[in-house]
Amino acid sequence: MEPLEELEKHLAKECPELELRAYEPMARHTTFRIGGPARLMALPKTQAEVKTAVKTARELGIEPFILGNGSNLLVADEGYPSFVLKLGGRYSVNELNRVWEANRLLVTGGAVLLPHLSGCALGRNLTGLEFASGIPGSVGGAITMNAGAYGGEIAQVLESVTFLDETEKIRTLPASECGFGYRKSIFSHRKCLILEARFQLEWGDGYAIKARMDELAAKRKEKQPLEYPSAGSMFKRPPGHFAAALIDQCGLKGLSVGGAQVSEKHAGFVVNRGGATCRDVLALVELVQEQVLARTGVELELEVQRLQ
Repeated sequence: MEPLEELEKHLAKECPELELRAYEPMARHTTFRIGGPARLMALPKTQAEVKTAVKTARELGIEPFILGNGSNLLVADEGYPSFVLKLGGRYSVNELNRVWEANRLLVTGGAVLLPHLSGCALGRNLTGLEFASGIPGSVGGAITMNAGAYGGEIAQVLESVTFLDETEKIRTLPASECGFGYRKSIFSHRKCLILEARFQLEWGDGYAIKARMDELAAKRKEKQPLEYPSAGSMFKRPPGHFAAALIDQCGLKGLSVGGAQVSEKHAGFVVNRGGATCRDVLALVELVQEQVLARTGVELELEVQRLQ
């Protein structure tokens, strides 16, 4: 019996409530809408299920790939031949995708999406998360990469984070010990899984909070290609430059390979115009990198994570 078959069998026996899917299409779980099947996917709804799934997998020599909302991910056309863990399941409120208040903090499961979290803050007249209202990632992913936009970032409002560490122990760290930097944290290079977060927000005026969220939504709609699937900004910001400006300067807006295109609205985005494959995207990315390097001397580095 192959290790993944053995894992599936063990999890079905040890954790019968855990949702398991074999050969699950990853295109369903990424904002790019690209990617072949994952050999095995688990969708835990509780911290106990997470712990069991991770521990069982590691005992069989399998390291789970932790999937958030798939908003910064490009999956190979052939799929992923191993084990994917996606928090929170789907279509049900559970321990990992709910939001509540405790001790004047806004507490959230790691699977909660940032637009939903921002909406919950608005509903309680709490300010500080307006910048996150249009970011399509999950709380876990946002903390891992210290997501930010329009002058705000997760590190500014996070009070503490609870996570499953490399030894399957559940730990809590204050935000000050999470090593936040530009698009990074200590979780960026550790095999940890974020289960819960607490945010320290301020009381605000609900009308002003909503107005700010509406303002940022209008800016995103004007400047970003929200009408097409994408993974957000395709490239990291080069020191002293902006990737989108360099790509635009080289006249590469609208450049296409198959169904993948450099957005005509925002050159920092590669969009799926319909039927784009991972191969299309990578071929297009390579063309852009070559042209920008040749014409400007700047090397563009992928920000989007690849899974294969």
